[in-house]
Amino acid sequence: MEQVNNIASRLEDIIGKVAAPFKPHIPAIARFLLVATFIEDSIRIIFQWSDQLRFLQYHRGFNWALAYFFLVFNVMVMLTGSFMAITKKHTKFAAAGLFCTVISQTLAYNFLFDFKFFLHNLSLIGGLLMLLAEAYHKRQTGFAGLLSVPEFDKSTYFQLAGRILLIFLFLSLVFAGEMTPLRILFSVVGLIACAMVVVGFKAKWSAMFLVLFLSIFNVVINNWWTIHQNHPNRDFVKYDFFQILSVMGGFMLLVSMGPGGLSVDEQKKQL
Repeated sequence: MEQVNNIASRLEDIIGKVAAPFKPHIPAIARFLLVATFIEDSIRIIFQWSDQLRFLQYHRGFNWALAYFFLVFNVMVMLTGSFMAITKKHTKFAAAGLFCTVISQTLAYNFLFDFKFFLHNLSLIGGLLMLLAEAYHKRQTGFAGLLSVPEFDKSTYFQLAGRILLIFLFLSLVFAGEMTPLRILFSVVGLIACAMVVVGFKAKWSAMFLVLFLSIFNVVINNWWTIHQNHPNRDFVKYDFFQILSVMGGFMLLVSMGPGGLSVDEQKKQL
């Protein structure tokens, strides 16, 4: 066991040295990836405005005014919230607004009972919680001795909830499709990495593995740019691609901040 720990420590040192030049830029890249699906969704609504209005009216029973207001609200909140998140301006309001669009679209488009969509949205919410954790993480309370919950504690709770929810997207990928020997191997390794993320054991390295895995999966499986523009599945594949990008952003925030106080990694530091 001691030999395994020594090997793991050496690997961490090597990875740490290689990743050192990129470390200062990870949070900015993570925030941009996290809001990628919101930006893409708002642009898609704008370019498919008539189709979106027609769908909400004739298939979801919205009257014209309500459908129009719903689309305007979602586009404005997603674009504004994304800009605020990227620039770190009023991050709490940005995360709250983006969360509202996730819930409102789930209900409006009747995706609540779509299992895959539901798991993807749970992971997306996990990413937004990591965004909140980052906002609180760099803030310290200025008055010692107060009985209120310190800001650091709040970030710890958001990190715990965020990292638990983030793994649901990976679970949706594991249990979908035909099981081949290679797929089973990657699924087992990925599930181990997910478990390590949840308990916060070697969480940064596990999150890095999941980012790498999702990057490869996204390019190979969700290559929407190879699908003809008029193909009916193109929008669905494109939507999945950007959702996975956003979840990757959540994992990258985990890499940047660490798993937080409620984790095995943090407890080991205190021993």
